Amino acid sequence: MRVSIHKNIADPKSFKEQLLSWAQQFREVAFLESNSYPDQYSSFDFVLAVDAFTLLQTDYFNAFEDLKQYQQNTKDWLFGYLSYDLKNDIEDLKSNNWDGLDFPDLFFFQPKKIFLMKGNQLEICYLLFCDDEVEEDFNEINKIESVSFQTLNKIEVQQRISKEKYVEKVKKMLEHIHQGDMYEANFCMEFYAEKAVINPLEKFQKLNEISQAPFSVFLKNNKNFLLSASPERYLKKSGEKIISQPIKGTSKRFLDAEEDKSSKQFLESDAKERAENIMITDLVRNDLSHTAQKGSVAVEELCKIYSFLQVHQMISTVTSRLDAQFSAVDVLKTTFPMGSMTGAPKISVMKIIENLEATKRGLYSGAVGYFTPDGDFDFNVVIRSILYNQEKQYVSFSVGSAITSLSIPEKEYEECLLKAKAMHEVLQ
Repeated sequence: MRVSIHKNIADPKSFKEQLLSWAQQFREVAFLESNSYPDQYSSFDFVLAVDAFTLLQTDYFNAFEDLKQYQQNTKDWLFGYLSYDLKNDIEDLKSNNWDGLDFPDLFFFQPKKIFLMKGNQLEICYLLFCDDEVEEDFNEINKIESVSFQTLNKIEVQQRISKEKYVEKVKKMLEHIHQGDMYEANFCMEFYAEKAVINPLEKFQKLNEISQAPFSVFLKNNKNFLLSASPERYLKKSGEKIISQPIKGTSKRFLDAEEDKSSKQFLESDAKERAENIMITDLVRNDLSHTAQKGSVAVEELCKIYSFLQVHQMISTVTSRLDAQFSAVDVLKTTFPMGSMTGAPKISVMKIIENLEATKRGLYSGAVGYFTPDGDFDFNVVIRSILYNQEKQYVSFSVGSAITSLSIPEKEYEECLLKAKAMHEVLQ
């Protein structure tokens, strides 16, 4: 059971910074930030959960069943992630590529302390045995002054696949498309640095400042960190309604208003980008149908352009109504990994990209989010994100693009560099 206390916060932005600084003392931290993006499905401006009372951490084997039991037994708030490699729990697939990060495949925790902010209203939600700490913690948070970060050594970011190798691999993917093995695939490449010493909170704040994405995350699991500026929702459950918002289609932002408008209009009318988006939208419709009430799957928006600080994106919104015989975790299992990060047909594509990519994806192109006590959930897609293993001093970020029959390898490479720009800027 939990106790809830409500506070009015005069300056939510300053309080958020104080709250994040205060949270660093805990072994487990999950901070989810909407950056006030106009999202009709957003439940909170930001959420912070800290300090595990219980947790589930496991590899992919039987992971979804373990998560279902954990979620149904606790019937409480849970925060955590699903890594891309949980695909191996769903299908007869493998993940044998190089892994410099070595994160668990699945991690969720039941926090002792939660802070939920909407507008100026803060709800502090503590497990009952911690309830006498609420006022003490609130006062401590309000006393925190702005933090200055020590300048650390410059990080040398390297590219796992050279441009020449990337072009060669995309040509092989095009061969697979022409042979009929697949018709779209998300192909990813890693950037990394070894012997890297960073302050994760500082890097998250910089990444969040230059991106201001609606599904940003700071996640800490002891020495493992995710710093995410994701613009993409994977899946949300609100009552019986399920919402998925796949992104396919990217174009540059420009300082000049006319150039920026032209870039947006070009994306909106680009036949290749629309084809990519429609293919993945169709895949998502099919995925949602596995747990949907008959005839309830609908496309609310198709190929709508949304603008973020770094890029314009083409996003579709697909919804369904959940059939009562299925659980919350069933919806995740039957749609995972998300179509925007695999391609179609899913299983064939996942085998091909496993053979051609140089790095195990791990948490990249997985999902981070939370369950509520009544079984609702909201998860992002882990893209535009920095991953850091503090113990191994290994920092990594990956980017990808959708390969179709119309793809020009060199242009796909340029799209990857565009998506990598914010992470490069933050680390260097």
